[in-house]
Amino acid sequence: MERLEQLGAKVFSGHDAAHVEGAHVVVYSSAVSRDNIEVQVARQHAIPTIPRAEMLAELMRLKYGVAVAGTHGKTTTTSMIGTVLAEGRYDPTIVVGGRVTSLGSNARLGQGEFLVAEADESDGSFLKLTPTIAVVTTIDAEHLDHYGTLDAIREAFVAFINKVPFYGSAVLCLDQPNIQMLIPRLQKRVITYGLESGADLVARRLHLAGLTSQFEVYRRGALLGGCSLQVPGRHNVLNALAAIGVGLDLEIPFITIQKALAGFSGVQRRFQVRGQAAGVTVVDDYGHHPAEIRATLAAAKSGFDCRIVTVFQPHRYTRTFHLRQEFLTAFNQTDVLIVMDVYPAGEPPIPGVSAEDLAEGIRAHGHRDVTYLGNDRARVVEQLVQITRPGDLVLTLGAGDVGQIGPDLLLRLEADSLRGRTTC
Repeated sequence: MERLEQLGAKVFSGHDAAHVEGAHVVVYSSAVSRDNIEVQVARQHAIPTIPRAEMLAELMRLKYGVAVAGTHGKTTTTSMIGTVLAEGRYDPTIVVGGRVTSLGSNARLGQGEFLVAEADESDGSFLKLTPTIAVVTTIDAEHLDHYGTLDAIREAFVAFINKVPFYGSAVLCLDQPNIQMLIPRLQKRVITYGLESGADLVARRLHLAGLTSQFEVYRRGALLGGCSLQVPGRHNVLNALAAIGVGLDLEIPFITIQKALAGFSGVQRRFQVRGQAAGVTVVDDYGHHPAEIRATLAAAKSGFDCRIVTVFQPHRYTRTFHLRQEFLTAFNQTDVLIVMDVYPAGEPPIPGVSAEDLAEGIRAHGHRDVTYLGNDRARVVEQLVQITRPGDLVLTLGAGDVGQIGPDLLLRLEADSLRGRTTC
């Protein structure tokens, strides 16, 4: 907010009818209801009101668009693609759903002809976009409150990809069965990537250590060269392959792509190291879907030789209900699990759906160390202080406010003067 004010923007806290005065157009996100006072006043005064997705579609209509969709990995992949295009001197405009570390923001205003944007499939609004290049990272059973079935999700992605013009392309992850099964129905030029040998772009000889990843890139069997990342995990190797696919399609030299990815420093709340104290490393991650949780825990296990203590805050009652069975086995790679109450994100409770029930289910499925601690942040921090030991990695997981646990824990560990621990 301070940065926007420094650039000359008027920033208001909260919602008030007076805020609309002098506006030429009001843009609102899917998180803002139609009965919002500012939206209502704008309509009363015949000021155009436009959903964010429609405004993004209008901006993309004026540019060559690269739209990144997928139930997981969108933000990081979009950021990587934007970084590659910037290094390739395309001077792109970038719009993402998270704060990119190198930008210090979730957006970049470029003067070039390309717009790289995260395409939100959660409510179907990505179908308003008409990108020149469509990237799809993953398709899973997610956003079932909107789509109802996985088949409906697949149909939406087919429609999204087929909106690409005849001169455009689709960059798709072949490792994903739900993506692979769609390819025969696509009417566009397709570039595939993955860790499987059948893809156009393949990563091999992966070396994952700490917060870094190294791998070799092959295109149709021919070695292009090696890549190094400052972000961990196989899932980020896949994200990087998507960026490589877009870069090569735009004829950016591979050596330029290598340099861009080597300098990419990640996105906030995506395996973000919050700090170290008393030998304990604290990491925060936005992961809230079972597939994301598995990928994040796999990255922690493969990169760090230490005990992992996870604090998980389920996000939305509908997601907890629809994906309960998947959640029950998603935490197998964490040594200790603390479950907090569901973060509702504006949803009303669903009878029988609770974090306590989820914790009991995870325990019943064989996890030996699961504790339910409700929504008392101080209690969670106190528990972590009691159970952590030198060399542990504490991971906070969820799309709600669980990320606040990390700074609180670090302050407490420092205040307690716990010294002499070695970090993992």
